[in-house]
Amino acid sequence: MRRILVSACLLGEPVRYNGTARADLPLLQRWRAEGRVVVFCPECAAGLPVPRPAAEIAPGDDADAILDGIGRVHDIDGNDLTAVFRDGAHRALAVAQAHGCAWALLTDRSPSCGSRFVHGGNFDGTLRHGIGLTAALLRRHGIRVFAETEIAELAAAIDG
Repeated sequence: MRRILVSACLLGEPVRYNGTARADLPLLQRWRAEGRVVVFCPECAAGLPVPRPAAEIAPGDDADAILDGIGRVHDIDGNDLTAVFRDGAHRALAVAQAHGCAWALLTDRSPSCGSRFVHGGNFDGTLRHGIGLTAALLRRHGIRVFAETEIAELAAAIDG
């Protein structure tokens, strides 16, 4: 059975930077009962605490470049977290590959998990088109990545 790597916060685990969860999507419960779901938070796996200062990809940088060593992820206090976010992405990839994940359902707008949008890098709430480091690395390795708003598309991919 092909599995789905799922952001832990989408399953109600309070692992987001501010100690909250996103949404507990009912379809995930069915997939979890079927044994398809592999729960993971790349930021926690890389050692970041909960709660933690908000982090964003620096303005003008993008996840693919950061994975290749160009650009950075920083927190609201100015601390460079690039290595931590790269580590979390690689840990997510290792878990996804070990469990045979063909898909990932990740939290959009995150510097790790965003697959359509990420925050602009100035901590002002602005969003920009882009992807997070984990989403980018999973895509590089052939894992199809979906945002939580694309769960119907994921369901179609699983059933198709």
